[in-house]
Amino acid sequence: MAEFPVAVDDMLAIAARNHPRKIALRADYGDITYAEIDRAATMCAAALRGLLGDERCVVAVASPLHPDFMVAFYGVVRSGKIAAPINPMMPPHILRHQLSVSDARLAFVTTDLFTHLRRMRDGLPGLREAVLVGPGPVADANDIRTIDDLSAAYEVRGNAMPAPPPVSADDVACVQFTSGTTGLPRGVLLSHRNLTVNADQVVRAHRLSPDSVVLNHLPKFHLMHMNAVVRAGAEHVPCTDPDNRAAIELANASGASHFYTIPMRLNQLADDPALPGLRLESARLIASGGSALSPRVSRALADHFEVPVFQGYGLAETSPLTHSAGSDDPRPGSVGPVVEGTECRIVDQRTHEVLPPGGRGEVHVRGPQVMKGYLDPDEPTRVDAEGWLATGDIGYLDDDGFLFVVDRAKDMFKCGNDMVSPAEIEEILNHDPRVRESVVVDHPDATRGAVAHAFVVLRDVPAAADRDRVLADIAEVAGRDVPLSQRLRHIEVVDRVQRSPNGKVQRRDLRAELLTRRRLAFEARSGNYDGPWNVGVVDERQDLSGLVTVVARFVTRGDPKRFEDFFLEHVEFMRTRDGFESQQAVAAADDPSVYFNFGWWRDGEAFQRVVRSERFREHQAMMRSMLREAHVDPCKNLFRVHPAQPADNAHTDGSRPYTIDVTHYRLTGSAQEFESAFVEYASHIRTLPGFDYADLNRSLQDPGHYTGIGYWTGPAPRRDAQEGKLRRELSAYAEIQVEPVRHVARARGAALSVPTVREEQQR
Repeated sequence: MAEFPVAVDDMLAIAARNHPRKIALRADYGDITYAEIDRAATMCAAALRGLLGDERCVVAVASPLHPDFMVAFYGVVRSGKIAAPINPMMPPHILRHQLSVSDARLAFVTTDLFTHLRRMRDGLPGLREAVLVGPGPVADANDIRTIDDLSAAYEVRGNAMPAPPPVSADDVACVQFTSGTTGLPRGVLLSHRNLTVNADQVVRAHRLSPDSVVLNHLPKFHLMHMNAVVRAGAEHVPCTDPDNRAAIELANASGASHFYTIPMRLNQLADDPALPGLRLESARLIASGGSALSPRVSRALADHFEVPVFQGYGLAETSPLTHSAGSDDPRPGSVGPVVEGTECRIVDQRTHEVLPPGGRGEVHVRGPQVMKGYLDPDEPTRVDAEGWLATGDIGYLDDDGFLFVVDRAKDMFKCGNDMVSPAEIEEILNHDPRVRESVVVDHPDATRGAVAHAFVVLRDVPAAADRDRVLADIAEVAGRDVPLSQRLRHIEVVDRVQRSPNGKVQRRDLRAELLTRRRLAFEARSGNYDGPWNVGVVDERQDLSGLVTVVARFVTRGDPKRFEDFFLEHVEFMRTRDGFESQQAVAAADDPSVYFNFGWWRDGEAFQRVVRSERFREHQAMMRSMLREAHVDPCKNLFRVHPAQPADNAHTDGSRPYTIDVTHYRLTGSAQEFESAFVEYASHIRTLPGFDYADLNRSLQDPGHYTGIGYWTGPAPRRDAQEGKLRRELSAYAEIQVEPVRHVARARGAALSVPTVREEQQR
């Protein structure tokens, strides 16, 4: 590797000059040489310049495990554009987010991604064209060009096209999106130097050479593996079959020296009944990354295959590799020492002091592979003035400088005075022969702040009569010889652990689902409200014992109208769900960036079903990209107050200019006294001219907090009610905050949708 590349695509050009006839990639339809890949990338680059000119714009590139990705990625970079690899298995809302925030002008997409793209094309005005890559085409994508069609333009233009504008090693070559386990994916700006240096680091750490044959058993192409193999002039063998046995057969047939995979597949392989009959004939090592690999699994597979099984560590922000164990010292549980030219330290999160070996703190890294920054210039880089990147991971170094990653800082939680790592509890659980896999999250606890809650996948599901006993025993075994703070307080059986397409546990989504489900289920089990009921205040013709109200407060970033439009689409979806009662979206009258939504549901389980749906999660993730702040409060709906004599056109026709307010109550006295006072207040206002609707909802997650929404035919009736004696008596039991709001959908001609007396009579 004497000749060092300036640009990322120079690595391909150097390999093509040094090994023109050598196989670069084995495809289903035949072997492809380095000279052929290099020529195809040049043709692709020329076509892109013909379409987009010499503008330094972003071109998105789907990364299926297919030769088209190599051609498209190196072609984009060679054209002087910025490549943005995108996961071909991503859901629609992530695709839309990545294309939108990167302002991609052209997208190379798979047939599946193109199906999603057709539905969102109008919302991406900067996107000029989509080009098909990967296996295909299929009938649904026959109206777009393939990458071969696009590249054919080079043949027409000939070789007269001038060279693209020169690039420097510090220019941005790639927008690499983070995995999105803690939020929507962020765009990381990587320079040519970042990627070329890291390719060399991987080559040395994994001992790649022109004689190496690399079996790639990942769900998609990853830049690290592609660039390192090209830099070494080695042979790449993609395996698109997710079955481990098929990958092992292909590794043996191709004479693979290196076997790359992900921890999720190694976990499956270790538990495969067919494992005793499987052998690796030529592979010298098995390497994985992306998430933690259990020491139990690495030892078991290393013993069986008689090759080192190890893992590496890195982030999108580090191009990605910073650490890698190796064949000489795989050291189970560790991700190895730093790669060449890289430094690592462990820093106390509270004092910011550098810790000695064995001390647990945040992992900081420094090296030439650390990113230039984020696509969003307002996103803090977490890189200090001396070039140290704070990774957000907690770990420790041993005396030899090997890094052991304990957990993500955001996943750890405080139980009493102790910090608890979910990953450490999972490792203990996974050693139980009854447990196939597990994931642990924190669950709020009034006494200790938070306690451990485990989801477990069992190897053999016990009979219903034995289930509680088995789970209790698993929890007891996991709690032996560990601090009190690490003992499980909740445990439940699930069919599978939900993961991202890359195999990463979506801990944040599991935690959010758990909290919503448990709060609502607890309230539903508590039975009917036993406070002071009053005829006319609560409509006795309908059982409200299970009725819940989900009150959401959103603060938008950017154009509020964009969020409003998307949210109303979301509302239309919610209206079609079983158990949905009604909904009302309003915006703060004095701040256009603040929105409230009230969603009334027949019971907690109905809302839980929607929360667990894929469509809801897609909408939720899309909205996060438009919000600075979001607070969702599941509430028990206590009272619905209707006028004693409802008018004929009472807010079902949407014609009146309603005065609306959202009211927050914070208890200063007892709940019983407050709710009794509200009954008296409600009995009074329902008789007032101009009153139309009010309700009261008790928070399930914030004790002592209530929220209500009220409708009046004008400001005068509302003022009369708020200045009355009974309202003043109500304030003796709670602090009251009133927020004037406006109806969001009125400009679209939609009627107010809170339930009226007439609507409830019709049910």
